[in-house]
Amino acid sequence: MSDTHNDSQPESAFDASRHSNPLRPSSWSRRARVVSAVLGAALVGGAVYGATNWIVGLNSGSSGEGQSATVSNLTISAIATPAASNLLYPGGNGDVVVTITNPNPFPVTLTGVNLPTNTTYAAGFTTSALTTAQTGCSSTTSDVIWNYSTATSGSAHTFTTALTVGANSSLTATMTNDASMTTSAPAACENTYFSMSAFTGVAATGGAGIATTSPTTDAWTS
Repeated sequence: MSDTHNDSQPESAFDASRHSNPLRPSSWSRRARVVSAVLGAALVGGAVYGATNWIVGLNSGSSGEGQSATVSNLTISAIATPAASNLLYPGGNGDVVVTITNPNPFPVTLTGVNLPTNTTYAAGFTTSALTTAQTGCSSTTSDVIWNYSTATSGSAHTFTTALTVGANSSLTATMTNDASMTTSAPAACENTYFSMSAFTGVAATGGAGIATTSPTTDAWTS
């Protein structure tokens, strides 16, 4: 009887399939690659967006630079449209139509005006273009003044409603009954258009407010 012992055992089906194609990756290898890829992506995302326990402070005085706008004056001009509804006559009051132009890059709100004296008269013209003077109805004879003006130049008068002119915009407003013709007005001032005397100032602030819709109606009443 031979002492030779053969330790070889027949391969199992699993071992046979593993050795039958050495180039084919096992299912465990594929799973490992998928898990590694997902884990790698998570680590990359964490490196870019994640917070750490390392706290970073701010030096005292850290700041930035800004700059304010330049403030430009408003312009108030006579305008023919819309036409005045309330017309002047000796001893009566009438409308004045103006355009307020705001050249600033921010809205401006007006709350009132300052008037010249009650002896500073409007000049009369033959048409609404205010180009041809009306004979006998000049700025020295018309007796047309701003209503509620006084003997003191620069008297302040508050609007019934504040007017806000939008940035780089204009607003047309009818000032109701804010012109006055005295009983001394000459007959030559009949059927005449008037260029009212210049305001001496305005009460206005800039930087806030919703623009008033143009055209609008307003007034000062004292």
